[in-house]
Amino acid sequence: MASDTDLQALSCKAMIDVPRIRPVLDKIADKWTIMILTVLCPQPARFNEIKRRLDGITHKSLADALKRLERHGLITRTVIPTTPIGVVYTITSLGHSLREPFEALCSWALDQEQAMAEAVTAYDKSRNSSVR
Repeated sequence: MASDTDLQALSCKAMIDVPRIRPVLDKIADKWTIMILTVLCPQPARFNEIKRRLDGITHKSLADALKRLERHGLITRTVIPTTPIGVVYTITSLGHSLREPFEALCSWALDQEQAMAEAVTAYDKSRNSSVR
């Protein structure tokens, strides 16, 4: 693990770089982006397939997210001349470059799920006992 001095230097650098970092993170660190890119990483998919795999996303939220991801170069949208017209979304090389950090984040989420649930329970319990 990094020393406290190293961590302080990294923190200072990050704070200096916030004006450059924040706009990029705002584009990839929202509620659905990681999950959408995870769905598209192994293979292209149509809108309804993405929606089915992301249980709970609304039609509007998915449509907005896909437009935003396309605008920022993370996915491409290809119209297929079928009846009715089909649209396939594909992850780009830029989007693929997020695979490793997203996999690490998803792995961390699975590893820490129980610890976070326990922290919430302990916090809620301490708040409830102090209110009485």
